[in-house]
Amino acid sequence: MTSAGPAARRPSATATAGPVARLRDRTTALRDRATGALPRPRWTLRRRLVALVVALVAVVAVAVGGLTTLALRGSLVAQLDDDLTGAHNRFMMWSDDGPVGTGAASGGGDVVLHRFPAEAPPVGLPGQEVGTVTFAAEPGQTAADVTAAYLLRSGEQRVVPTEAVETLLALPHDGQIREVGLAGVGEYRALVSTTRGGDAAVTAMPTATVTRTLGAYVLMVGVVALLAVLAAAAAGLVLVRRELRPLTRVAATAARVSRLPLDRGEVVLADRVPAADTDTATEVGSVGAALNRLLGHVEGALSARYASESQVRQFVADASHELRTPLASIRGYAELVRRLPDDLPPEALVAMARVESESQRMTALVEDMLLLARLDAGRPLDTEPVDLAMLAVDAVTDAHAAGPDHTWSLDLSGLPDDESADEPGAVVVGDDHRLRQVLANLLSNARLHTPAGTSVTVRVARRGSEVVLDVVDHGPGIPADLRDRLFERFVRGDASRNRAAGSTGLGLSIAHAVVTAHGGTLTVGETAGGGTTFTVRLPAAPPDDATIPTSPAPALVDA
Repeated sequence: MTSAGPAARRPSATATAGPVARLRDRTTALRDRATGALPRPRWTLRRRLVALVVALVAVVAVAVGGLTTLALRGSLVAQLDDDLTGAHNRFMMWSDDGPVGTGAASGGGDVVLHRFPAEAPPVGLPGQEVGTVTFAAEPGQTAADVTAAYLLRSGEQRVVPTEAVETLLALPHDGQIREVGLAGVGEYRALVSTTRGGDAAVTAMPTATVTRTLGAYVLMVGVVALLAVLAAAAAGLVLVRRELRPLTRVAATAARVSRLPLDRGEVVLADRVPAADTDTATEVGSVGAALNRLLGHVEGALSARYASESQVRQFVADASHELRTPLASIRGYAELVRRLPDDLPPEALVAMARVESESQRMTALVEDMLLLARLDAGRPLDTEPVDLAMLAVDAVTDAHAAGPDHTWSLDLSGLPDDESADEPGAVVVGDDHRLRQVLANLLSNARLHTPAGTSVTVRVARRGSEVVLDVVDHGPGIPADLRDRLFERFVRGDASRNRAAGSTGLGLSIAHAVVTAHGGTLTVGETAGGGTTFTVRLPAAPPDDATIPTSPAPALVDA
């Protein structure tokens, strides 16, 4: 038994850095979103409209609530000031020297109001509000020399603290009403004036009633505003959703059309925006009508394209079919001339050989074009169970004979060793001849476009409900600018269009068209370490159709 050593017990760098890396990635994403590097999730039009309605209602509610609160406070404060002025005048009536006033009843002379009876005014004069503070201070007296009290609602008297008396005496004695905070008592509106005898007459009334009234009013306004905002949100959501239904139907029509395959074949755009949503008097109706016009133009253009393609396709098919007979005749006459018993000049033999070679090449090109035309026309292929593993064995054997200077290998390790009903190997349903042509074209492409000695591997595997065939070479690879259009017709890897290799530029196009006609895909990618990998994916045959037995094969066969 071999000991793993300390290195095996040491935590891996990946395991340790995992949470840290995830946290770093999340932090980076949040920073990018905050700085605008990543797009923020956008709200839908419905959400924005509802949010706008709710915001407007909220702003109006806050503005109305604020203005009415200010108006109510001004009214309450004015009422309190009137009460304060009346309370101060009543207090002055009890003073030794009343304030100087205009005596209208006595002919306009000054009237002096004397208090009666002569005793000092009691706490809580008749008609004064609860909590009212009234006192008088002679010149030279300090707050400590003055004793003031006020009544509570319970009838209990409470002495005003010295600090509060000092605050009141410090106010200007000009008869103006001011708001002041009294320590230990609360917020008050106070009025200080000077009597004829020079005494300071002080009257103050609490603002607690105003504060309570404003608090209750603000609470009520807040509740009403909140209910109004909620009602506006619910009503806005319903109304906006109802008003945007035509736009939703227009978008649904556009989405359905966008999912149609418009790149090939005959296209019929029967889907249109309903007539009810094409009223040009509305904004959404204008969009719907414009979309219908656009779909009509697109359908006309696609129909014209399909008609033109059909004519070209039919011409290619007819021309290819008609060229087969003269090309066969040319090839036959060239071969006949070469086999004449009479000796021919060497130049004539070379010329006949070239005529026969070019006629064979033209025949192959015509056959390829005719096959593509038939595939484009959608002609049905033969359908029978086909074992791709057996096709791969035959294709590798043929490739070894055609290109002995390459290293050919077959890998069937991805197939089950024992066949089962649930996973019947590499059997697909298709056209045996055409699938053989796909393998032949892919291996021919690898042989013609890679240098001698290149290793080429054909790999067949079963992956779920698909049979996957890979042709892997370790050659120079395919340029990136050519890879995107590799399956287009007459595309060659050499810009000079060299004919020495016998390539027509249609081999990969035919392979792609055949695989597509079988409901599969053909893709190209880079090989690890350099080279090119072609991958064919075909739907596996259902268990009932997989009747071809496949014999077990070694994991790797070198040819």
